[in-house]
Amino acid sequence: MSHWYFKKNDKTIGPLTEYELRTLYKRKELTAETNVRQEKDGAWLLLKDTSIFRTIHDATKEPKQPTNQNHNSHKKTGAQHLGLGDIFADVFKKHSKSDSEKVFIAGTTYTTPKEADIASSWTRPFLFSRVFFALAITYLLLFACTYFFSNSNTIPGLMVIGSFTMPFSVLVLFFEINAPRNISFFDVLKMFFIGGVAALVATLILYDLIPVGKLNYFNAFLVGIIEETGKMVIVALFIVALKPKYILNGLLIGAAVGAGFAAFESLGYAFNYSIEAAAVFKNLQFAGDTMLNIIFSRGWQSVGGHVVWAAISGAALMIAKGTDPKLQIRHIFTGSFLSLFIIPIGLHFVWDCPWNPLPQIAFKQILLIIVAWIVIFSLINKGLRQISEKKPTKA
Repeated sequence: MSHWYFKKNDKTIGPLTEYELRTLYKRKELTAETNVRQEKDGAWLLLKDTSIFRTIHDATKEPKQPTNQNHNSHKKTGAQHLGLGDIFADVFKKHSKSDSEKVFIAGTTYTTPKEADIASSWTRPFLFSRVFFALAITYLLLFACTYFFSNSNTIPGLMVIGSFTMPFSVLVLFFEINAPRNISFFDVLKMFFIGGVAALVATLILYDLIPVGKLNYFNAFLVGIIEETGKMVIVALFIVALKPKYILNGLLIGAAVGAGFAAFESLGYAFNYSIEAAAVFKNLQFAGDTMLNIIFSRGWQSVGGHVVWAAISGAALMIAKGTDPKLQIRHIFTGSFLSLFIIPIGLHFVWDCPWNPLPQIAFKQILLIIVAWIVIFSLINKGLRQISEKKPTKA
């Protein structure tokens, strides 16, 4: 993907995609006489002398597509197929600060691409790993404050950052995977905080209506229905509000609500179990160890828990909605939705039920995480195919 820079008030601004450069020109923030250059070390040219200037004045002219596209074309365009290797392909590559900034500014009026430009403007994810390491370092510093310097003031921060690190990092991954780049990070944060807590409220209301006792097989199934329905209702409300039209949008909206749900629930478990351990055993060291164990176990398990379960529900809603302009209640009772919605309910049921072979190595949790991500990858690639099918074809 080409990167462009332009000069304004003796300052070099960029990098920008071709689409972003065209958008700025159409909004009269750039003129034909503006100095631009391709790549950071390229020669300065007047915008009117560049190849992309002609496309601005020729609405029918679109970037040429290769005539011999194949299933591996995502290596060039990023919008045909995504595999496990693509998730980590760019993680260990060096990225500039501007690369990270371009991810976070997606979804604005200036940075949302047209359908014809989605493939060329989407890159493989990498920022989620940077977010994870930043939060992990913060957690380790708080850990040092708490345990090496015996500062109890940092315990709340330790619990919050520890509970939020993994769900929020996975959410950033879904934000990067959202190839249409049509949902801003500010909207994602609203869904994470407001949506996550609203999903907790919806779930508690359902628990009041349907009391659940000890987690036997039947009650574990009830828990799966109640919690996945509570999250799904909030995801549906955000879909109605944002009016998205892509399956990948549904995955992101669901992941945002699920990540908030997971983070706040884990924080509650860490707090309650540590307080209970301190009260019962009268041992602050044991209470601290309990808190850390809860944070760690629920942290790594959230990779395949509430975040991805709600993401599946969000994608299911978008598939059921189809080409309809607005999500309606009738879509929830369609076979296309229910056939997918039963998956997070089933995964949640098995996660909570008494069946638990090889608990020493968390075999059940690992197996369910793998199954969940197989479904997620299937939905991601279904979403990428949807985008490809929407792109105009050339004779």
